[in-house]
Amino acid sequence: MQIEGETRREATDAPRDRVFAAVLEHGPVSAASVAGRLGVTPAAVRRHLETLSDEGLIEPRSAPTTGRRGRPARVFVATERGQGAARGDYDLLAVAALEYLDAHVGPDAVRDFAEQRFGDLERRYAPVVEAAGPDPRERAKALAGQLSADGFAASARTVAVSPLAARPGGSPVGGVQLCQGHCPVHAVAARFPQLCEAETRVFSRLLGVHVQRLATIAHGEHVCTTFVPTPDVPVRNTSRPSRLAAGERRTRTAGTTAAGTTTGTSTTTTSSTVRKDLP
Repeated sequence: MQIEGETRREATDAPRDRVFAAVLEHGPVSAASVAGRLGVTPAAVRRHLETLSDEGLIEPRSAPTTGRRGRPARVFVATERGQGAARGDYDLLAVAALEYLDAHVGPDAVRDFAEQRFGDLERRYAPVVEAAGPDPRERAKALAGQLSADGFAASARTVAVSPLAARPGGSPVGGVQLCQGHCPVHAVAARFPQLCEAETRVFSRLLGVHVQRLATIAHGEHVCTTFVPTPDVPVRNTSRPSRLAAGERRTRTAGTTAAGTTTGTSTTTTSSTVRKDLP
């Protein structure tokens, strides 16, 4: 009877767990978005969201304003307690072990441990990522699938403009945002950032491009976010095409031509070496 009761409880919790997993993987996410992903009604999802919120596993936030009137929509993210519930209770032991290693062997030993741990992941992931082909976008999707299978609740989505463009010297290169809604070791990584650094280097090697870590759960964000640049995403055409067109032509008077020979007449030439990548 005890087993039967446990089975009934697990069956009852199954929809709730699916909602919780969706918030972990895709948060911040709205009730309507979760319902669409799970193929259920928003009303059913809201009941589970309220329960998870009451249990302290998720928390509501106001969605970014869109200029519309009325009450702002709510989105949900996992709390620290929610991350811990999904993680397990091995953090204290792991932190203690690495602190001992750091104190008695040295910080290089912690770095070597991090490299070895994520090196193992790299060797397992490499065949699947390589099979996705040379496109960094497809490789990022394959990597997200492997990370999710290992409990990182990962996803990959194409963005038209890099979040780095808003920073001084940033370039408006498009790319992919690789997000990890759950980090099984984030409490350990908060104490030892070598883990995040080693993971980032592995992502760069697997994807074949230099990636940029934008946020981590270990530093208090609700999701780990890595930007994967893909320069072929068409964002260049947004930068003043009329100025570019005018700059392509110039008039030379009684000077040297593009070939370096002197002429006595006015010559108009069109540059063929600038912006070849533009359509």
